Amino acid sequence: MSELSASVLSADLSDLAAECRRTRDCGVKMIHFDVMDGHFVPNISYGAPVLKCLKKAVPDMVYDVHLMISEPARYAPDFAKAGADYITFHYEAVPDAVDKTIAAIRETGCKVGLSINPGTDPQVIFPWLDKLDLVLVMGVNPGFGGQSFMPATPERIAAVKAECVRRGLSPRIEVDGGVNAQTGALCADAGADLLVMGSAFYGAKDPAALAETVRGL
Repeated sequence: MSELSASVLSADLSDLAAECRRTRDCGVKMIHFDVMDGHFVPNISYGAPVLKCLKKAVPDMVYDVHLMISEPARYAPDFAKAGADYITFHYEAVPDAVDKTIAAIRETGCKVGLSINPGTDPQVIFPWLDKLDLVLVMGVNPGFGGQSFMPATPERIAAVKAECVRRGLSPRIEVDGGVNAQTGALCADAGADLLVMGSAFYGAKDPAALAETVRGL
């Protein structure tokens, strides 16, 4: 069974608390909070103060913070204090400081996730699988919502899943980018148990029905 993590980057940002409440009322328990710095990725989103306000307004959600930034260890404490439950960073942002970054996030009390871009061989993160709570496989190049899903993504998810099974490990496997009911089913079959949906969810005619569909994958 899969779970939906709703990416509020695609929500109505002028009424974000209400959007999150509506998301919760659709049966979704997790909010995906994309943080972009204009350096690691060519876009800028929002920071810890927005998360703090959102956590205060809608405390009964799991906040899945995705740091698409160049210095994740530096900013992780701010997001932890603001209300993050999971903090995920990119291997490509700090390839020589993965251990340090995992330790910095773990020290905040948050669960730790590690993400890889579509061009990165999944095997590069295998040495850290036993230290992670979550592995995020990107289905698009990070930076902008609404991109088309890359067909090789399920194969990449399957590679991570197979290694976890081989070693008796069980981090949650998440996929983000271009995910809808159809591509989500492919990812779930490959081993993903967290499906990030932004435009597909917030643009759906019946988001509650979509959330129910995801739970059945």
